[in-house]
Amino acid sequence: MLIEFSVKNFLSFKDKITLSMEKGNGDENLENVININNNSLLKTTAIYGANASGKSNIFKAFTCAIMMIRSSNLIPVGGTWNLVKPFLFDEVSKNKPSEFEFIFITNGIKYRYFFSADSTKIYDEVLDAYYSQKPTNIFTRTKTNNYTFSNDKNTLSSLVAKNTENKLFLTTATTWNYDKTKPAYLWFSNIVDTYNSFTYISDDDLVLYSKDNSLKDFTLSLLKEADILIKDIHVSYEEHKMDVKKMDTLISSLIKPSELSNVKILLDHEVVDKKNKKSTYTLNFNDESSGTKALFALAPSLQKAFTTPKVMIVDELEKSMHPALVEFIIKLFNNKKINKVNSQLIFMTHATNLLNLELLRRDQIWFTEKNPLNGESILYPLDSFSVRKDENIMKGYINGRYGAIPFIRDIDLWLEDK
Repeated sequence: MLIEFSVKNFLSFKDKITLSMEKGNGDENLENVININNNSLLKTTAIYGANASGKSNIFKAFTCAIMMIRSSNLIPVGGTWNLVKPFLFDEVSKNKPSEFEFIFITNGIKYRYFFSADSTKIYDEVLDAYYSQKPTNIFTRTKTNNYTFSNDKNTLSSLVAKNTENKLFLTTATTWNYDKTKPAYLWFSNIVDTYNSFTYISDDDLVLYSKDNSLKDFTLSLLKEADILIKDIHVSYEEHKMDVKKMDTLISSLIKPSELSNVKILLDHEVVDKKNKKSTYTLNFNDESSGTKALFALAPSLQKAFTTPKVMIVDELEKSMHPALVEFIIKLFNNKKINKVNSQLIFMTHATNLLNLELLRRDQIWFTEKNPLNGESILYPLDSFSVRKDENIMKGYINGRYGAIPFIRDIDLWLEDK
């Protein structure tokens, strides 16, 4: 699970910012906390801020780092990483690499992985494993081509020749079956994911809907909770092979092109007339509301998160969904009877109804704010303020006590400038 994520010199974050999933002070809402290897971690975290304050840039930083690790073997020699974008409002920063750091636990072992990169090359890269309380360095890479190894020097040295300046050594070493980098790589490959919307349904999820009754049952129960009267779901499709030429598009856009043709998604609605007679009507998926579509796309990821450990990072979780339903989803993650595998949810949001200390702990709420003079964003937690356990934090946020809200002038003053 994620312990900490840091980023520096990326988009609006000139200086290093750190999002921590470690439990802070306070014994309230302990059901929102998980304990792994003597680490007390939070199951959910909400990030608030005004438009263009940097919320989505945190999401983009996560996405950039994860996709670079996953697709490092796909980039050609001399290829560029278009996702890496430094802070541009500074003559020094715009010519320096961006930095990313993850501290996480997988398979019972704590890892720290760091790398710095620009669009053309990797500059520094470090992987440490905590087999005990002290870190064991698996590899360190500096100045792009300088490598040092604490153990297995012959094996790792032979793998250096298979790496290039623009590839991550973590990915290269794992591809060549080096067992000590594999757990860390698989965490990035299988456990942590980012989602910028739930308007897109992957082919894998469509296949699951057509074959997995447990997914259908889970989705139907979720739709019922949202007060959407859908009785059954029918998915059918035909397969065709993906055009290999689309691979470049896959890397640059992060959107997987559909491998299925003639997909049909039908949903049965059960209604009751004035005579109390039940009837079933079938609608095409395209005729459903945006909220129904969002839940249909979200449900497979939720089901996976409650059966296999996952770290879900979602930009604007409330998009197309009622605030009460978003609150319900957060409660699912915080509920130990449902979230038995201790998955985590990190989400960026404007939904002020979630600013409730009965729902979220003070250390589960974070804010982004951008300096209008220099364009730099910062990230800070609610518990950096003196906040009482019974405080109305929604009112405090709206009134600007914690910052992270837009400054909007009176309309009359705006009209005077016209």
